[in-house]
Amino acid sequence: MLDVVIPNLYGIGAAPENPAPLAGWAFRQFHGVMMGLAYVAYVEYPWVADWIEPRNLKGGIVHGLIWGVLTTIAFPIFVMPLWLQAAGFPGAPPFPNVGFPATLLGLIGHFVYAVPLGILYALYRT
Repeated sequence: MLDVVIPNLYGIGAAPENPAPLAGWAFRQFHGVMMGLAYVAYVEYPWVADWIEPRNLKGGIVHGLIWGVLTTIAFPIFVMPLWLQAAGFPGAPPFPNVGFPATLLGLIGHFVYAVPLGILYALYRT
């Protein structure tokens, strides 16, 4: 995925026989930073703090889990297949991109990213 799929999102056009791992890694890091900034915007939205305070450990974990679910639904399930199809990538997944075990593994990966993000945000903001 890092070698072929992610570079194709940005028009690098990496083929399986000619992967672009450095480009994939760099774009993946960029995605992580953007999703971290989007998380801050999400938890700073006034109704979110009224619902569950994101600035304590419990709230950080809850919002991290929610963020993991939201990012899994939004990006690998909906955005990525449409983006890859629009970019003309021949290996684009179907829309919506739901399959077992790939979607479950993606959700777990997003939890591994989002829960520590929520905890670190809560620790930073207390």
